[in-house]
Order: sequence, then structure tokens, then C-alpha cells
Amino acid sequence: MSRHELIIEGARQNNLRNVSLRLPHNTFITITGVSGSGKSSLAFDTIFAEGQWRFIESLSTYARLFLEKLDRPDVDSIRNIRPAIALEQKNPVKTSRATVGTSTEIYDYLRLLYAKIARPHCHKCGKMLKAWSPSSTAQELIDKYSGQKAMILFDCDDNAEGLQKKGFHRYREKAATGYEVILDRLVIKDEPRLADSLETAWEHGGGNVKVEIVREAPENNELLRFSKELKCIDCGIEIMTPQPLLFSFNHPLGACPECKGFGNSLEYAEASIVPDKELSLEKGAIEPWSKPSNRWWYRQFAKAAKANGIKLNVPYKDLPEETRELIFKGSDDFYGMKEFFEYLESRRYKLHVRVFLSRYRRGVTCRTCGGGRLRPEALAYTIGGLNIAQLSAKSITQMDEYFARLSLTEQEQEMSSEILRQIRLKVGFFMRVGITYLTLNREAKTLSGGESQRINLANQLSSKLTGTLYVLDEPTVGLHPRDVSRISDILKELADAGNTVIVVEHDKAIIDLSDWIVELGPGGGGNGGRILFSGRREDFLRTDTLTAQYMNKAAGIPVPVLRRKGSGKRLSIRGAHGNNLKHIDVTVPLQTLTCITGVSGSGKSTIVEDTIYRALAQFFKMEFENPQPFGSIDGLEHVKGVRIIDQHPIGKSPRSNPVTYIKAFDHIRKVFAEQPQSRTFGYAPGHFSFNTEGGRCPACQGAGFQKLEMYFFEDLYITCEECGGRRYKPEILSVTYNGKNIHEVLDLTVDEAIVFFKNIPPLQNKLRLMSTVGLGYLRLGQPATTLSGGEAQRLKICEELGVLRRRDIIYILDEPTVGLHPDDIRKLLAVLNELVHAGNTVLLVEHNLDVIKSADWVIDIGPEGGDKGGSIVAEGTPEDIAKVEESHTGRFLREYLA
Repeated sequence: MSRHELIIEGARQNNLRNVSLRLPHNTFITITGVSGSGKSSLAFDTIFAEGQWRFIESLSTYARLFLEKLDRPDVDSIRNIRPAIALEQKNPVKTSRATVGTSTEIYDYLRLLYAKIARPHCHKCGKMLKAWSPSSTAQELIDKYSGQKAMILFDCDDNAEGLQKKGFHRYREKAATGYEVILDRLVIKDEPRLADSLETAWEHGGGNVKVEIVREAPENNELLRFSKELKCIDCGIEIMTPQPLLFSFNHPLGACPECKGFGNSLEYAEASIVPDKELSLEKGAIEPWSKPSNRWWYRQFAKAAKANGIKLNVPYKDLPEETRELIFKGSDDFYGMKEFFEYLESRRYKLHVRVFLSRYRRGVTCRTCGGGRLRPEALAYTIGGLNIAQLSAKSITQMDEYFARLSLTEQEQEMSSEILRQIRLKVGFFMRVGITYLTLNREAKTLSGGESQRINLANQLSSKLTGTLYVLDEPTVGLHPRDVSRISDILKELADAGNTVIVVEHDKAIIDLSDWIVELGPGGGGNGGRILFSGRREDFLRTDTLTAQYMNKAAGIPVPVLRRKGSGKRLSIRGAHGNNLKHIDVTVPLQTLTCITGVSGSGKSTIVEDTIYRALAQFFKMEFENPQPFGSIDGLEHVKGVRIIDQHPIGKSPRSNPVTYIKAFDHIRKVFAEQPQSRTFGYAPGHFSFNTEGGRCPACQGAGFQKLEMYFFEDLYITCEECGGRRYKPEILSVTYNGKNIHEVLDLTVDEAIVFFKNIPPLQNKLRLMSTVGLGYLRLGQPATTLSGGEAQRLKICEELGVLRRRDIIYILDEPTVGLHPDDIRKLLAVLNELVHAGNTVLLVEHNLDVIKSADWVIDIGPEGGDKGGSIVAEGTPEDIAKVEESHTGRFLREYLA
């Protein structure tokens, strides 16, 4: 047995067919295969799961109480496994408190840096502050005022008699109370007298000293103030001594007292309260007052409207600003929107009231901290002219440039050299993984799964571990082809450092750069789970497996012979300038397949999802969220609707599954209700639903498992003892169709069910749609919570294909090829083309070159990410894009069009 190999014997997890293989350690390994072939089952559910299980079992009993209980994978043995780390395409962050800065630990280093060397300012007048001592005051005077006459002064609240008793005979009365003592008159020189006078003034003035520089004309005298505290004497404002917690928005010491460190607050927004400004007040412009339960509020307002000069029959958009303000604030004659919401706020203990109120509130930037999340005292500290919030608003690229230019004193450099080294090191790692456009203040929960994974990859690079097993899920997701080589270099670097790197990937460039390749298949679901190849890359390219055929171009996706011109009508959005967009004009030819391309962070999602989609959704009254700013939009009359087919889960409950989502389960239940045994006992379709009473197991209520509350321990989920996990009552399970009961049917894969229900055309048609989009391997009853984002997105495409009587709809998809093998992409393109042939427009944000070359029209945005992006680099057919030298997309597209 070799210690330099990971040896797996008899793996049967999910659809794996008793798989055995050997993988060399300290190598870069890619596992590939069609969708559902068992790649994740092998990499994550077997190899990584075993590594995690062994780690947890090695801990003490007490430590295991606080960790999730893991099931051991179904495998005979795994030998020579290393400590395992999984970097998945999931973003687990739900809180708004986590940012890119806190996730990467760069912000933690910035807090240390600001606590060490930041320069304080008065947050009211902006004057730079310093905590002075007698010696530093003397040095300041010698450096700037040497040879000039001066008076050393301090303030004292004693009366004249008290001052004289203390030996102070020269003083002058202050404007308010007390006296200003003139301790000494001298010429500023580097002599003991200056230091002695300052020491005395410091002692009697409570750490506050004034020095008046005497000029020939008294009106030209200059008054200097020195204090031992960080205090602005002009404004009377004292700021806190710097410490790392002062710069933490997750701690009460540093968090803005107004927004509690979130950077924004919820306020009632006019756009939500009055969604349609074309309506008049009497026609229901104020949406919350149009509800039957709230009509009293409108009636009392309408009675007083005339007396207050408010016209009820005029469109809301034509009402003057002062009238709108009056409607919101109210008057002595009527209650306004402000009082209405205050009344409802007092009834927030009711769930339906909280839900109602949430519809009209929107996050607005905190007026106190300006979105900086910190209290004013913390934002008053700067390094290189920037406070920590301003520095966090810079992209990774800008931050790298900032620290390269930063000029520090010798003392500051000495105090911060190690902190700066760590910051520059981490920034360098994040530049390497291709997320240079991200800013540190971006909320971590807004990151895509791919961005989150690349942050974790950069963190692992900086940790410099060895002897570790890394398992990654499609690290190229969201990456432009230009940036893929960076990721492959990093993965090889991890392997060369003495780690085993296992990647689940379809990208040809990653596969081509791997040391070792494993292909599973030949199909998905029950047709997969077998090892088709395991060996070195050079041997893999000589095989005839499906992936190898795509790699050596024996198989491929052909370039379309003709490009569709569309209907001749266009949707144009002009002057888009949200986020990093540079006032661009984007025109989408209708009834075409159009691709928006560009490097990561170039502005693709901003123009497609945040501008075009939101503008259309608002026009069709689908949602209230405002689009990113733009000038105008033309062509709305040619569009009848918009659908965004995203990768969000299709259900939050395990009860939801693929066939319930596409409405195929209704047909299945109807088939079982029509069987002779069902008719005999009066079983209706509802008896075959696990979501309603009648036929479902009463013990687990159709879930198939029961939850045991363990109180001080984690809750346990065990298979229901009454139904054995089959969800239904025994009498319902006794009803069969073609020899299978309802539970056995739900355990079929989609492809198996197509054959099984060959005599039920309506059901078969719905299932064929799932197979067409590459989901034939899914089980009919598979819980929706177990589906990946890509699988959820393709299910949504199925739903739309099922209602193709619609025309003139714009379908928007963001990277639909995620998780797809090249052969599955070929199938997906056929489906997308079907949507276009039916008279619709498909608008894609995509990096996959096979999809881009198959598009009718391409709009390339860039040229780079972040502030260096946001412009249109090229637009036209794929052939047009390939001719543009400045286009990164065009450069890579040439090979695919050849």
C-alpha cells in the first residue's frame, strides 16, 4: 500500500456504483463528467465527508457536543486520507454585519493599523488634533517659532485673591469666568526656561496650555493651544484614544449610534408608498390607503383635502413638492402618512402588521455616518488623508495602489511595518484570484457563490498549509476565460506546496492543466456513478470518453450557420450610470439570443439585472425596487413581460421537489387515483399528496422523518418508524401503477419516469422538458433543498417552456451554464433557442465561449473590472466581437469561431 496515494474502495454514496480508485497525493486532480454522473458524490459526499468525519471523531466528547453530527459516507474503506477542507460554491453568510473586509481579515489588519498610526481630526471642524506633552510642545515651538517673543498662558477658575496666594500676579480676565494667567514672557529658544515654564503651566492648567506669539501689532498676535487630551479646543470636542475596537462596527465602542453599525437604516420610501405616480389620490395613488382595512385613513384625509388646497383628481406626479410633504406629515385637519405608520408601528407585535410595514420600507444610507458604519469619532482618524470607511470603499486594485503610494514618517513605518506587510500580502492574494473589483465594505451576503469561493481560496493561499486535502466545486464559476489561468496557477501552486487538490470542473482550460483526471459517467443519475477514466492528462486525451471527445474536438457545439436578425424591434436603455457604468447606451435586438459578456466586475449584472430587469419589472408593476440610474428607455411597447430565471432555490422546504414545482405531480396523483383499487376505496388525488391529510403518514405528516428534540444537544432526525420513510399510509402504498406504488414512483429518475409513464402524454411532455435541460438524472421526489443553483435555474426554464404560448417576453438568465458539462450545454442551447423561436428574447450574462459563439448578438462590457470597467468595448455578432483587439472576450472567441 502506497502512502503517497489516496485509496478509495467500494464507494456507494448516492449513485456511485461500488467505485474503487487510487488518487496520487500532492497533485492537481480534476473530476469531470456529465451532470448527475456522481462527481460531487465522489468528491464531497465521499472523500471530503470521510475527512471531516475522521477529524470530528478525533475530538473530545465535550468538543463534539458543539459540532454538527456527520454521517459516515457509504464506502468500504478510504486509506491515507488527509485533513480535508472544502471550498464550495455556496455563500453561507446571511447577516449584513459581515463584509468582504471582515471575511478576508484585511479589515482586522486595517483596524490595527489605524489604532497604531492614524492621525486624529476634529469631526466638526476638521482640524488635526494631537495629544501634547510639555516636551513635545516645547519642540513644536522651537521648530516653528524659534527666536520669536511669546507668552505662556493657562486658564484658571480661581479668583484674583486665590491666584495671588499661589504666587501668580500677572493675569487677565476671561470673557466668561475665571482668569487667564500669564505665567511667563520669553523669547523661544532651546533653553531650560521654556521647558520649565511649560511644565508649570501644564501642571496648573490641568494639561491645557496656551502660547501667544507676540507680534509688533497686537492684533497680529497668534494664539496656539496645546492639550494633553485629543481635544479640539476651538469646538470643545474630545475624541477617543485610538484602539482597534474603536474602528469595529460590530462593537458598541465603534459602531455608529444611529444605525448600530449597519451603515443604513430602514425608512418609509415614497416609491413604495406611491408605486404608480400616474394615478390620482382618489384613484388610489397612496397604495397602503387603498386597502379595505385602511380606507378610513383615506376618507379622513379626503375630507380635509380641499381646505388644505390638495387636489384629489390630479396625477400624483403633478402635485407640487410642498403638497406631497403635507400628505406625508399631515396637518391639524388630518392624519398624514407619518401618523398612519406610527400607529401601525405600535401594533408591530402582530405578524401581519410587520409583513405589511416591510413592503413600504427601504434601506437608506445612514445620515449620521454616511454609510461608514462607525461613530464620528472613529471616522475622524485618517491615514494618508482617508478614514477607514473611505479606504474600505476602495476596490482591491485601488487599495493596492493606495498602499504603494502611502508615505509615512520613519516612526510610523517602524510602528506599522508588520501590519502593512500582512495587508499587502493579503491584497496580493486577492488580486491573484481575480476579485480585484470587490470593495472591502461590500456586504458578504451579496457575493455570488463563485466570489465567496475565491475569497476562501485566497484565504487558504495566505494560510500556507501543507499536507492538506482541498476539495473545490467549479472554481471558475463567474470567471472570464482571461482569468481562468490565474486560478489554475494557484491550484497548481497549492499542490506543489505539498497538498492534494481535487476539483470538480467542466472548464476545458482547467481540465487541460490538471495533473490527473477522473471522468465519471457515462450518463447521469442511475446511468452514471462509474469510473470511465482515471489517469494522467496525456493518457486522458487519447481516450474516447465524452469529455475527451470535447477536449480533442472530436465532439463539439457547432457555430450557427445563420445569425437571427430578430423582429427588427429593439429595447434600448440610454445613459445607464449605476455603480461603475459610464453613462452607456445598451440596445437589445428583440426575438434574439443576446449575450452580455465581460471580465468579472465589468458591470454586466449592473446593466442586466439592476437596470434593465428592474426598469422592466417596475414598468410591469412586478416589484417596487428602483433600478440603477439611467436616462431613458425606448421600446417598452414591443415587450409584454420580463422574467428573470435566477439560481435562487425553488423551495425552502424539503416537501418541495422537482415534480411539484413543474406541476407534474398533479398528473401522477391523478394516475394513481384512477386505478381500480383507488376507485374501490374512494381515494381521490388528494390521498396521494404528502402535503395534505388523507393519505399521508400521520406520524411524520408526510415528511418521511421525525425530529427528536434533544434540548441541550442538536436535534436528531430519524426515519419515521411508522412509514419507514415512505411518507404514506400502508393502504395508500398498496395502490400500484405498472407494478410501482407512489413512493417507488417518486424514487424514479426523470429519465426512468419518461419510459415508465409512456402512456401518459401530458406527464411525459413535462418530464421530457426536464430531460431536455439536462435534469434527467434527478429523482422525482428529490427535496428541493438539495438542488444546486444551476439545477434550480434549469427547473425554472422548464416551467417557462411549459407555457410557451407566451410571446414577446424577455427572459434574463445569469450564467445558466454553471455546473453543466459541454454536452449538457449543447442541450441547454437547444432549449434557449426554442424560447427565441417562440417569439421571445433571451438575454444572458455568460462567460462560456460555446454559448457566446452561439448567440445572435453580443454586447461586451469592460475593458476591465471595477472603476476601469463599465464601458461598451464592442457589440455585434460573435464574428464582429472577435475582430475587436481591445475585447478580452473577442481574443478568446477567435479560436472557437475558427
